[in-house]
Amino acid sequence: MTDDTTVPFARMNGLGNRILVVDMRGRSEHVTSQAAISLANNPQTAFDQIMAVHDPRLNGTDQRILILNADGSEAGACGNGTRCVVSALSAETGQSRFTFETAAGILNAEETDGGQIAVDMGVPRFGWQDIPLSEPFQDTRHIELAVGPADDPIVHSPAVVSMGNPHAVFFVDNDVWSYELEKFGPLVENHPLFPERVNVSLAHVRDKQTIDLRTWERGVGLTEACGSAACAAAVSSVRRHRTVRHVTVNLPGGPLDLLWRGDDHVIMTGPAEWEWSGRVNPITGAFMRDREDASA
Repeated sequence: MTDDTTVPFARMNGLGNRILVVDMRGRSEHVTSQAAISLANNPQTAFDQIMAVHDPRLNGTDQRILILNADGSEAGACGNGTRCVVSALSAETGQSRFTFETAAGILNAEETDGGQIAVDMGVPRFGWQDIPLSEPFQDTRHIELAVGPADDPIVHSPAVVSMGNPHAVFFVDNDVWSYELEKFGPLVENHPLFPERVNVSLAHVRDKQTIDLRTWERGVGLTEACGSAACAAAVSSVRRHRTVRHVTVNLPGGPLDLLWRGDDHVIMTGPAEWEWSGRVNPITGAFMRDREDASA
């Protein structure tokens, strides 16, 4: 399957966050929702996000990235996926610094000497209209939202923020694994308060420099790692005076380094891992692994 109906793609991961990097450079079409759903339903290609790399259209950018979730919906930002794109392009070109156009805005990223990848995730937005919410909240450090009985909620009063996509972060006193996020995550994701749905996270602050995090990702479900959720938790913990601006966020898949700089840009640093490559039809989702990987 190497005709002009297919394009190269790579299966990668960022701390276990399953990523498909699809090379759409030189093509006019897009990866369809049908293709995304087909790939998500195949055990070999099941993913959290597709990062479709397109030719640049803005001066000063290297590529344009379009992002799809496992349910075929579009996403504005994916930090773990961006690191995978940088890793793939760096291996191809030898270039270490990139500027990408995304639906969430312009992202700058670079591969460091130690092989880690730093992504400038931009400036968080806290206004209720920007997240967005369906009704006004003047203080988005904690909003009126609870899960469970009114007199004894399971979690309540999340911080809400946009990192190019909407996030609700519930701070909890207990271990993040002691909550059934898989049960209430989809309820919060689809709550009427969030017209574009929302990523739902549980954050436990260990100390001033360490946060444990689990995330129910919008359009995906439980995930091993969500880079934008780690950013949301980091900035929200600072806004609640619980941590400093440079923290380690421990995700199920491993740790990320988060720095909320003085200019308000959030810098996320972590690894990316290549798994295998192949070719895929971006319209249907039919794929074939490269011969050297076919038996892996």
